[in-house]
Amino acid sequence: MKQANDENDPMDNDNATELTISGADSIDAELLNTFYTEDILLPVVLATLDYMNQRLKTGLELPYFVDIDEALWQQKPKALDIYITDSNEGRALNLEALGKDYPTNILSYPSDFPAAVFELMPTIPLGELIICHEVMVREAAEQDKTVAQHISHLLIHGVLHLFGFDHITGQAEQDQMESFEIDILARLALPNPYLEN
Repeated sequence: MKQANDENDPMDNDNATELTISGADSIDAELLNTFYTEDILLPVVLATLDYMNQRLKTGLELPYFVDIDEALWQQKPKALDIYITDSNEGRALNLEALGKDYPTNILSYPSDFPAAVFELMPTIPLGELIICHEVMVREAAEQDKTVAQHISHLLIHGVLHLFGFDHITGQAEQDQMESFEIDILARLALPNPYLEN
């Protein structure tokens, strides 16, 4: 299901972003329309892009996009694919991608085009995020959050992975990534997900 942008939307005048949102055959259309519409997801993606664009101006580098000219990055629209799946497919994908035999909340598949290719493309593809809705709902209940809050947090988390940030490589990297997430969530008036209730 392709989601198009409204050209008059003030939120995406500098960061026009195209979302393609789809679901596995097992995912009910009502579920997609409740949790995964462009109206819900686009503000989260735009807040993430806006925050990272501001950080780029202060010297931050996006590890997977370090070879792209900053002006080109700022100017070009971004594209992001989001796929919603169930626990069965989520488990198979996690096993294939990471060798882990269980469904996980979100998987990130960064685009891996060379910088020269990005210059020729009308948009910069960020990659694909695969969200396992059943895991998302379970985790939200365990963490005493709403499903919408957890989706927003993990969408930001996933986009940061698409940029090349990683929380597994060390404590400093984990702290940096969590700091980004907390700041972006605060811009969306959402709570810090790392505070104990």
